[in-house]
Amino acid sequence: MTDPSYRTTLGDRLEAVIAGLDGDSLTLGQMLDHVGTQGLLLLAALLTLVFLIPVSIPGVSTIFGAAILLIGVSRLLDRPLWLPARLRNRELPAERVREMLSRGMTWVHRMERISRRHRMPGLAAGRAMDIVNSLAFIFAAILLMMPFGFIPFSNTLPGIALLFYAVGMIQRDGVAILLGHLGTIVTVVYFTFLIGGGGWALLALWQHFTSMS
Repeated sequence: MTDPSYRTTLGDRLEAVIAGLDGDSLTLGQMLDHVGTQGLLLLAALLTLVFLIPVSIPGVSTIFGAAILLIGVSRLLDRPLWLPARLRNRELPAERVREMLSRGMTWVHRMERISRRHRMPGLAAGRAMDIVNSLAFIFAAILLMMPFGFIPFSNTLPGIALLFYAVGMIQRDGVAILLGHLGTIVTVVYFTFLIGGGGWALLALWQHFTSMS
């Protein structure tokens, strides 16, 4: 029997999940209930969408970033997802989250034009590659959680990388996974400049004050 997921696009599936997130309150647990325990990568793709728009929602990067990190760990260990109750039941600004998810779907539709099932399968199939890709996924989630949310693109860049990883692992698309690796490298370079530039600015400020004393 043909897998029903082959008859619907990733965008269709994500839009169906977003449409089901009604009500005045919204929690991570509700999102998980909508995708089911078998749809963790779908949940990861969904959670990245709020970071693809250059408008931040306070607290969301920590909650969603931690959930994405735990999804990566569950894949790495090949075990069911475990979420602490405090993370699962934390209420979020429902209307704003739904709005950001819907706006982030633009990126999914763009990716659907370039993503193809089973391209370069050697980068997406087998337990060894699952481990490598899960580690890269976890690293990108850690980058997403870095305390740079007030700086432009600091959430967007790792969010794009994570979306590529999720799509690549869902569709077994090695090209999408490669683009995820590229996004992670760009994020590391960007953060290196941020940290290096901040350190240089602090050093210059210190030298300025010491020269005045």
